[in-house]
Amino acid sequence: MPKISVIGAINWDINLFVERFPRIGEEVPVERIMRVPGGKGANVAVAAARLLGHGQVALIGCLGRDDIAERQIKILKDEGVDVSGIKFTGSAESGQAYILIDDEGRNIINTLFGANLELKPEDLRCERILSLLRASSIIVLIDPILETLMAAASIAKEYGKIVMWDAGVRSTLGAERLKEILRNVDYLVINEVEVKNLTGETNPLEAWRILSEINQQITLILKLGERGCSMINRRIMASVPPVNLEELGLKVVNTVGCGDSFLGAFAASKAQGLGDIESLERANLAGALKATRPETRGSPSREMLERYLKFRAKARIIRR
Repeated sequence: MPKISVIGAINWDINLFVERFPRIGEEVPVERIMRVPGGKGANVAVAAARLLGHGQVALIGCLGRDDIAERQIKILKDEGVDVSGIKFTGSAESGQAYILIDDEGRNIINTLFGANLELKPEDLRCERILSLLRASSIIVLIDPILETLMAAASIAKEYGKIVMWDAGVRSTLGAERLKEILRNVDYLVINEVEVKNLTGETNPLEAWRILSEINQQITLILKLGERGCSMINRRIMASVPPVNLEELGLKVVNTVGCGDSFLGAFAASKAQGLGDIESLERANLAGALKATRPETRGSPSREMLERYLKFRAKARIIRR
């Protein structure tokens, strides 16, 4: 049975590589196109499975009854992900994302959520999915519909699981609207834009203080992209600087999926029994290594992560 269950989107990504982003009304040639599996839920599940091994990570989501779904299931199985928690619907096509990537690795994403919106709260109570949630020590929440998020967080806490949440686009709803979920979250993993959307604060410490009024035990993890990451909770405040890829003879190719690789590695490290700081350092390294790969699911294997582990950036403890 799995150590981690991930609840989130499964998409088919169409990556369009361009020299630069177009201005409104401007046409810019596509230099290269790449069609690859994606979706934040699936990406995180694969990232964690590559580090933990076959059958240790389950994905809970929804696909259409189409050719994309058949390809997605095969790919996920090949990655060692438990797909028994995936629902199929005939009322929507499988999710797809259209991603522009410029020469600096930056991206613009347009998503058709499709079947991803069909995972409902009642689905989580079916025995097939409930058994996965009961078996897992960590539940990772990504981007199902709000009602399903609320139900998932509640069920996870009901069974005493560690809950990690990448609030993503939901952060625009604000902390007050999302407090029912936040009360059940152990680790909130978001970026700078999302923390501002969620709390109205740009200062991480002030943002955590607002969140701690809802949940005193919550740990805020900020993904800072090329500036590394940071962690704040009631016991500690720490930051991890970026990994110097140039010193390793590597360069940034595509930043799409770096946050998913980060979260997958953090969850996998915690599932292995590692502490918060070491897990944060490993996650930071995994996100950086993903940036050197063109595919959305370019997260490192266990062997690759271990090979570069001695080059990971070390955390700086700001306060205890």
